[in-house]
Amino acid sequence: MFIERDLRELSNVSNIHFPDRSTKWLLRQREHLQALLRMCGSEIADALDFEHVEQLNRSFISDELRPQESDMVFRVPFRSPTQTCQEVIVYLLIEHQSTVDPSMGLRLLSYMTQIWMEERREWQDKKHPQGEWRLTPILPIVFYTGQGEWKAPLSLTALMDIPEILTRFVPSFDTLLLDVKATASDELTETGHALGWLLTVLQHEKSEAPVMQQALLDALEGLRDLQTHDAAQYTRAILYLFLLILHRRDAAEHQNLLRILTQENTQNQEIVNMAASIIEISEQRGLQQGIKQGIEQGIEQGIEQGEIRGKQEALLKLLHHRFQSVPDAVLTRVRALQSPVELDVLFEKSLTAESLEDLQESSRAEG
Repeated sequence: MFIERDLRELSNVSNIHFPDRSTKWLLRQREHLQALLRMCGSEIADALDFEHVEQLNRSFISDELRPQESDMVFRVPFRSPTQTCQEVIVYLLIEHQSTVDPSMGLRLLSYMTQIWMEERREWQDKKHPQGEWRLTPILPIVFYTGQGEWKAPLSLTALMDIPEILTRFVPSFDTLLLDVKATASDELTETGHALGWLLTVLQHEKSEAPVMQQALLDALEGLRDLQTHDAAQYTRAILYLFLLILHRRDAAEHQNLLRILTQENTQNQEIVNMAASIIEISEQRGLQQGIKQGIEQGIEQGIEQGEIRGKQEALLKLLHHRFQSVPDAVLTRVRALQSPVELDVLFEKSLTAESLEDLQESSRAEG
């Protein structure tokens, strides 16, 4: 059931938003969050109890800034809490842009401060005695997947021309950084966790086809043991790879890459069904891309009728793919449509309609 839900969630996002949404989907799983901590701060990961991790909301970020940031906030208790500190807040900032932001230290400090101010407001609302006010320590992490290597310092002093005598007045804190593309693959996979193998494939999302194919084969080998001791996590890992191919690789490569993923999982019916769904989505995306290309060519050439014919053929191909048997009356109606807008609307509805009858009723209702 969770695979069907996750498949719908991740396959329906745009290619632009896939890196953000897929990363959040992975790191909502406590095993992957723990693996991330082990990659960039193993001594801290060993001290934390990930069995009781809690993801927090992001209400401290203003509505104006929320669409501009991609972050996650977790509360994680220590394995052996002391009287002075029982838990830590993990603040994870996900950065996909290839251009490194030199102001990252300032951004982190801003959000850390907002988290603490939220804690202060809660103390005041609950009328806690001021003598008992204690801020929760925050562990900031930057998860960076851009192509360019991260070389910018994560400190505030890097943004200042400041004499040595004043440096002690500048807020200072450490930040954990995982630069996915610049980290050696053996470092990512050192712990043997599934996340590391998935990231080795992500490293090659823009590589040549043979390189990507080899990365997939290596990851499948690395994930082999996971099939037996945690089948659910293995299926999630394969789902991520399926969707990474769908969103980040050229459509011409999909069939071959999907075959690589499925050839060792032919006995796993859940993965076989998942592959069928991904292939269908891939074909639909290919049709949509074909329409876009046809429109662009039509505009360039000024051939309006060619654009309409292209939309009609794309729609008919989709109808045959979705419903196999298409009545002559429907074929005649599609070929009679001369409005590009109506054809686009009908195409969009055909992607999600449960049956031809639903599609026809919807069209009649609007007509």
